[in-house]
Amino acid sequence: MCWRQGRLPEAIAALPPGTAEWLLHHWPLIGRPAQQPPRAAQGGGDWLTWLVLGGRGAGKTRAGAEWVRALVFGRAGPPAGRIALVAESLADLREVMVEGVSGLLSVHPRHERPSWEPTRRRLEWPNGAVAQGFSADDPESLRGPQFHAAWCDELAKWRYAQAAFDMLQFGLRLGRRPRQMATTTPRPNPLIRALIADPRTAVTRMGTASNAAHLAPTFLETVVGRYAGTRLGRQELDGELIEDRPDALWNRAAIEAAREGAAPELVRQMERVVVAVDPPASSRKHADACGIVAAGIDRDGMVHVLGDESAQGLTPIGWGGRAVGLFHRLEADRVVVEVNQGGEMVKTILAGIDPAVPVSEVRATRGKWLRAEPVAALYEQGRVRHAGAFPALEDEMCDFGPEGLSNGRSPDRLDALVWAVTALALGPREAAPRVRRV
Repeated sequence: MCWRQGRLPEAIAALPPGTAEWLLHHWPLIGRPAQQPPRAAQGGGDWLTWLVLGGRGAGKTRAGAEWVRALVFGRAGPPAGRIALVAESLADLREVMVEGVSGLLSVHPRHERPSWEPTRRRLEWPNGAVAQGFSADDPESLRGPQFHAAWCDELAKWRYAQAAFDMLQFGLRLGRRPRQMATTTPRPNPLIRALIADPRTAVTRMGTASNAAHLAPTFLETVVGRYAGTRLGRQELDGELIEDRPDALWNRAAIEAAREGAAPELVRQMERVVVAVDPPASSRKHADACGIVAAGIDRDGMVHVLGDESAQGLTPIGWGGRAVGLFHRLEADRVVVEVNQGGEMVKTILAGIDPAVPVSEVRATRGKWLRAEPVAALYEQGRVRHAGAFPALEDEMCDFGPEGLSNGRSPDRLDALVWAVTALALGPREAAPRVRRV
């Protein structure tokens, strides 16, 4: 469809005025599936809270305003006569939820548009439905009023989130099945965690890129290009809930502080580069991944993580080809292979792909935690940097505790990282590093 491809203005210009007006406001047709309320067919028919976790510019506000509009006119169940609108502040209520470009005043066609009384923070529709606005900074203002439904915007940013949310729950007592919607860029606070864990919550996730057709190209090139894959980007653009594990060896703040650009010139500054391979015990689809991580060390002894080509479900030839490809792409000096399980097989596979690739064997004599601790210490000392963003690898690092990963799986990417950094900065140094091409 043309509006899915960013050509909506062209299509509307060619339509009769009445048809264009109808199309612009027919949300079931022009809204993306993620912006529509969950239905029973999607496993979301019994929800009491619809939690929309989305990135900046992903279309969260439009989804919230359209949901309220549908409630008012009985298009999402029985008509809701009294609705609460709760924003982080009164300024956000007015400038985003009501008067914003995707707010309630803009999403209605003229004959449905509500009247807005700013001094009373009150919207009234032609059919008599009323929405009252509140600031989450004043939880007590929610004590007393009662509602059929509520829309909460930027819930994760509320200063008094739990208190304001609790007061709202006591007011949702009108009608047969009061419901609420919360649209927010996620943050790992207790309220967001509790809502996600609640079986009565339907969770929708949407990223900034899914709404690219309605965003400025310069925003996509600069902001998205700069922050994609970083913790901030995954939270603010992808709408992911990014958390640290308290007992993990690494934390995301330290990794972000050690991040640098992935410039091609950086590789040419390395004294040595290695590609570490942590082979899987099986190539079945749901088996452990093959960890493939490249790192280099410069003349000042700083280690730079250069690449993560780890993969799951590939055949030995498949992940062997990845490792060799990464070796040549970075002009690495050697491949480091753990030989505790399948090491000889890995050497044979790599030799079959490219006999000229030099391979060094490493053997694990201690547990994963003890092997990883010295590498984590190098990060604490500021001696390891990440050349770009490696989201899957960094997730394992920040979820690796004394008992391993919280999901019980093998930390394959992390294992490969540990072998690579150990070979460069903690193991015996080569007497004469190879002269690298410029």
